[in-house]
Amino acid sequence: MVPMEQVMKQSGVAFGTSGARGLVSAMTDRVCYVYTRAFIKYCEISYHCERTIAIAGDLRPSTGRILKALTAASYDAGWKVIYCGRIPSPAIALYGLNKSLPTIMVTGSHIPADRNGIKFNHPKGEISKVDEQGIVSQAVDFDENIFDDQGMLKNAPELPAVEQEAEENYVRRYVDFFGKDGLSGLTLGVYQHSAVGRDIVVRVLEALGACVKPFGRSETFIPVDTEAIRPEDEKLARDFTHKDFVDAVLSTDGDSDRPLLADDVGMWLRGDVLGILAAQALGIKRVATPVSCNTSLEKSESFEKICRTRIGSPYVIAGMESLVGEGVSVAGYEANGGFLLETDIEMDGRTLKALPTRDALLPMLAVLAQARRERKCVVDLLKRLPRRFTLSDRLKEFPTAVSKAKIEEIREKKLGDSLFGKIVGGKVSSLNEVDGYRMEFDSGDIVHLRPSGNAPELRCYVEADSKDRAAELLKNCLEVMESWRP
Repeated sequence: MVPMEQVMKQSGVAFGTSGARGLVSAMTDRVCYVYTRAFIKYCEISYHCERTIAIAGDLRPSTGRILKALTAASYDAGWKVIYCGRIPSPAIALYGLNKSLPTIMVTGSHIPADRNGIKFNHPKGEISKVDEQGIVSQAVDFDENIFDDQGMLKNAPELPAVEQEAEENYVRRYVDFFGKDGLSGLTLGVYQHSAVGRDIVVRVLEALGACVKPFGRSETFIPVDTEAIRPEDEKLARDFTHKDFVDAVLSTDGDSDRPLLADDVGMWLRGDVLGILAAQALGIKRVATPVSCNTSLEKSESFEKICRTRIGSPYVIAGMESLVGEGVSVAGYEANGGFLLETDIEMDGRTLKALPTRDALLPMLAVLAQARRERKCVVDLLKRLPRRFTLSDRLKEFPTAVSKAKIEEIREKKLGDSLFGKIVGGKVSSLNEVDGYRMEFDSGDIVHLRPSGNAPELRCYVEADSKDRAAELLKNCLEVMESWRP
């Protein structure tokens, strides 16, 4: 029997804010196999599953190998495997919810191709932090001889034939809700890069009546992070809209659960702003969102109740669950733009079923459909919100232990004023320690420091009353943080 905790400690592949992730070199077949066996064992104990699991993956180079390791683990546990192909994370999650099956998505989301991850869903949705602990507590019995000295399968199985139903259900979900003319008259660009949902996005938009212009397709994996958009992606969108008239530009991250929506001049919207607009467009009454997200949410006075959570979809899901009430619509979103629907909603006589996991398509479609109905541009919808601007970035290859130690030092010694006071032009007026260390200054500016839960990175989130001020604040804060690098 091999304890799951031992495998995690030896490999360095551990749970973060969205599944287990690590370097591809550390995610050997053996590590992925044991993770899968532990998850299956936990599902058997806690959810009394029917011994069938559905799997899917993104387009990064290592995903195919890992999918085969998952398949081998499932077979050895006596489970049937349904392979749903290379589809978005929300599509495989939806399939599992519809079928009451556990599912696994192999994806590193937005992180570079030298890393990958495994995202688990039990038959009722995303695993919670309690579920994570249940998986970690498992011990797995298997034959070590099936692996070579490098931890790779000696005889990896072939993947089953692709089951198309998961993709078809995901496409039909939005075509049925928004209608075949929901986006008619709109011309939309789609920045495809290496996103797993790049063709599905085009397919859905065309089915809703839009004229679609795809661009930027890449067969090499591009780590598009919707929270820290690369300068080259910003330029690409601007250049595209300069050459081609479009009403908006759409894109997603690698596993297509986080959206990117740009206006008609190629300016990408922040994910937390898109979340507010989407919730307004869908008539959501109660919203859960991480503490790092834009405070226009409260200042807009559009929602009857708001729950601020730690960063990560498991916490947003827990926040949404706390807001549920009879006849009340509940949703959540993250700073990366991923939108989670906790309750069914109705619009124009159509019902959209709950999907309490990050989704990229819903927020973009909701905002574009509202703009079309009102004969307005995306920018017009933005102008209705209070003027608050959030930006974020991170220091890469910054050891997590160092990040935690520095933030603890700032907390204990109350160094917010001395470190950032001159930058902000004020003093700390309030603190929030729900996740990391969030300082609100009497100038109205906000600085929030937090170690990443997915990679060795120290993240910084800022908020101010103007975009230029937020950009200046972020730049200066990162310079201070850079001095902490060991």
